[in-house]
Amino acid sequence: MSEQGWNAFLDATAADLKDWVVLHGGATAVYRTASITDAANLAASIAALPAAADAILTIAGSRLSIRLTRDLWKLEPHHVELARQITQIARTHNAQPDRAAVQEVQLAIAAKPETIHLDFWRAVLGYAPMAPDNAVDPLGHGSTVWMQEIDSAKPLRHAMHIDVSVARDQVEARLAAALAAGGRIVDESHAPNHWTLSDRAGNRVCICAWPDGVAKEFN
Repeated sequence: MSEQGWNAFLDATAADLKDWVVLHGGATAVYRTASITDAANLAASIAALPAAADAILTIAGSRLSIRLTRDLWKLEPHHVELARQITQIARTHNAQPDRAAVQEVQLAIAAKPETIHLDFWRAVLGYAPMAPDNAVDPLGHGSTVWMQEIDSAKPLRHAMHIDVSVARDQVEARLAAALAAGGRIVDESHAPNHWTLSDRAGNRVCICAWPDGVAKEFN
């Protein structure tokens, strides 16, 4: 676990790593290319970097996403230099950064301490542990599942909700789009860290600028 690595990367995104976003799952960038072939060539160039051996590269049509770690707390100071190298490679390939496309969707399963059943969720999804409270898709495709422990004295009203982690400069647009689509805010006491919204049926989702935008204020 490295708070130093997390904060060092946040400082770099404010300085010269403008392409990168720090999501719940760590540092991520999305690049648009002219074709799937160009995206594959860009991925191959990045994969040739020895320091990128543990990165997750995902091609979707002409877009390539790069995740340096699977967890925010796995970020280390050396990831800053790796991100700089990847950014430079993207420039030589004429790839365009797309911060609006960078996001991570997590499923939060709320439970009282005595009923947390993370082993079940890992088994039923075929997921692997990344941290003591979560489960991740080994292929890096599916959403991370994490257990949200609630006070035993509190009633359990919403057993599950979705967290959507986005770039700090994109959170207001995502919030506005959700409200325009008929959502409503049910809790904004943690804004601008995150907002809790619901659909008409009462299903809840949190739109999060944290940790990309306001982490230092909440450390």
